[in-house]
Amino acid sequence: MKVQILTVPGCSNCSILEKMLEKLGVNYDLIDVTEKPECLKKYPIFTAPGLVINEKLEFTGIPKYNELKKKLSK
Repeated sequence: MKVQILTVPGCSNCSILEKMLEKLGVNYDLIDVTEKPECLKKYPIFTAPGLVINEKLEFTGIPKYNELKKKLSK
């Protein structure tokens, strides 16, 4: 499973999502969309974080913990 967090500098919600993934034992990659704006063409997010699982944008903002856990267990 490939998990990516689309982030921007100083994003406090991104930190919350990182902690949630760490609690679930999920490895992820951080992608700063200000450094890689091409990601916004593929995943048009208007709020950070964006959570991409296996090349599909699954959440924007902070998901509910149980929804995140359910999505990652598939």
